[in-house]
Amino acid sequence: MSASVILFDPTAPRQEGRQQARRTLDGLAGAVVGFIDNAKPNFDFLVDDLSALLVSRYGVSRVIKRRKRSASVPASPEVYQELAGECDLVITGSGD
Repeated sequence: MSASVILFDPTAPRQEGRQQARRTLDGLAGAVVGFIDNAKPNFDFLVDDLSALLVSRYGVSRVIKRRKRSASVPASPEVYQELAGECDLVITGSGD
């Protein structure tokens, strides 16, 4: 008896005519780091500890935290615009 396996590619298709801005950081000193809290349990504790570590050990100048309404919905366009305009790096995460 043989079984079949279906694999799904989780990557989004490329959109023609749209360039993606991509830059690299030489380091974290002086950088502004953003976090999008996905509203899962314990992510806020992780972010608080990680933020303190990034500032004290790696010289991050500022941390901006924003929280989504729930894990199942995307952040608002305003949150994306704010973080894109102010942050050098944005991290989204999961708790539990």
